[in-house]
Amino acid sequence: MKFQINKKIFFCPMELTMDVLGGKWKLLILWQLQQGTKRYGELRTALQDITHKMLTQQLRELESDGIVHREVFHVVPPKVEYSLTDRGNRLTTVMESMAEWASAFQVDEVATPSTKKKTSESSQTKKTKEPAQGKPRKKAA
Repeated sequence: MKFQINKKIFFCPMELTMDVLGGKWKLLILWQLQQGTKRYGELRTALQDITHKMLTQQLRELESDGIVHREVFHVVPPKVEYSLTDRGNRLTTVMESMAEWASAFQVDEVATPSTKKKTSESSQTKKTKEPAQGKPRKKAA
């Protein structure tokens, strides 16, 4: 399936989804906004590791995609609030499902530690216990 949106061509729906929501910060921003309208400073506080530049860029992209609404109040000092649009609110159930998946994944990881970790530990144990391979050494005369 091939379709075009805003002069971009996408070959599957997940490609479009990743274009709109991909990256480290967008879903975290949306997760904060699904709790209600937030001012820029509130978002910056909630997302402690995000830089000013990145938060501004991500909010602008989400606004241009119709996911986030930006409302400017002409007061001193300036006040800007961000909220989800109807299109953004439709993502709430998706984000809640992702959060449930993450909780289940975390429980699974605690219950059954990663096999990758076990494999690397067992290979290190084997390396120390196994004798060196190759030709046997000759005894000194």
